[in-house]
Amino acid sequence: MGFQEAIASCFSQYVGFQGRAVRSEYWFWVLFCVIVSVVFQVLAMIIGNTAAVLSGLFSLATLLPGLAVGARRLHDTDRSGWLLLLAFIPIIGWLILLYFFVQPGTQGPNKFGA
Repeated sequence: MGFQEAIASCFSQYVGFQGRAVRSEYWFWVLFCVIVSVVFQVLAMIIGNTAAVLSGLFSLATLLPGLAVGARRLHDTDRSGWLLLLAFIPIIGWLILLYFFVQPGTQGPNKFGA
């Protein structure tokens, strides 16, 4: 899955927590969010509050799709999307989630779909 296809997929499944997301879809989404956030931060340093407000709106707009693609990524590795709650455990939870996200998806269908 390419960069543009992954971004389009995440926005088209805005709150779609069902199904599976391949590694490239998840990591291209993360890359997109990081790039746009960095651009907004640079603009905030140059322009001021207007870009900071836009940065906050972008973060709000991508919160649900980010959670959804994270849950679908966990589904691809045959794990429950509820494991995203590990993010509330500082450092250890984040490392566990990172480990899950870099794992290859299960081959063929699993309990979350084809």
